[in-house]
Amino acid sequence: MSAHRIKTYSAASGYVYQYAFQISRRARRGFFTPGTEHIFEVSRDRKTNYPLAVFVRDDAVQAWNKTHGRELSPSECYAAAKMRLFQVFDALDDPDREAEAPIVDAKNIEELLSSLDIS
Repeated sequence: MSAHRIKTYSAASGYVYQYAFQISRRARRGFFTPGTEHIFEVSRDRKTNYPLAVFVRDDAVQAWNKTHGRELSPSECYAAAKMRLFQVFDALDDPDREAEAPIVDAKNIEELLSSLDIS
């Protein structure tokens, strides 16, 4: 893993993952979907690691902003990405399989942030 701060997460599946935040950057999924990519370096076995990008769609953030009457801060957007990362860890029942790139969209952003009492 990199020199970034390494953290651990004990998933509901019983596996313990290590992850380190690397960078946030503007990105697109497909041709028309803008957003911010939060890239984490992930390890399931402390030997091998791989980058996992959590994509936070702009339209999800805009929908949340409209519903709550205020703008999400960059750290709150990062928090949504991190909670989505944890959902992926919890859902993986085979630690040898790499996770698919998760997305924060208008359907799940409310749930992700409400679990942190962000409103």
